[in-house]
Amino acid sequence: QVQLVESGGGLVQAGGSLRLSCVVSGSIFSINVMNWYRQAPGKQRELVARSGSVTDYLDSVRGRFTISRDNAKNTGFLQMNSLKPEDTAVYVCSTDLRLRPGDSATYRYWGQGTQVTVSS
Repeated sequence: QVQLVESGGGLVQAGGSLRLSCVVSGSIFSINVMNWYRQAPGKQRELVARSGSVTDYLDSVRGRFTISRDNAKNTGFLQMNSLKPEDTAVYVCSTDLRLRPGDSATYRYWGQGTQVTVSS
């Protein structure tokens, strides 16, 4: 059974940094894409960063956030610097995985999320 577990959230003052982690456990063949989303109260979920064949960021976080992966450990990271109160949200990772070498299909899995709160 594949599971994604995020960690690293917390309370930080504006201008501070946090590093989120997303550990993928279970039997998988490869991680094709890893995404970080966030959802603030009363707002729609938005894609913050994507790491696949290309890396891309939400305009409002570009230059402050960095997505990375350690494929050997099936772990993804989101380094968040210069945090702002408007970055406050639940951050959720999702991955598009291949489960077996002979199966080219990809399957999307989601974590439960980790709360990030930035105080002014």
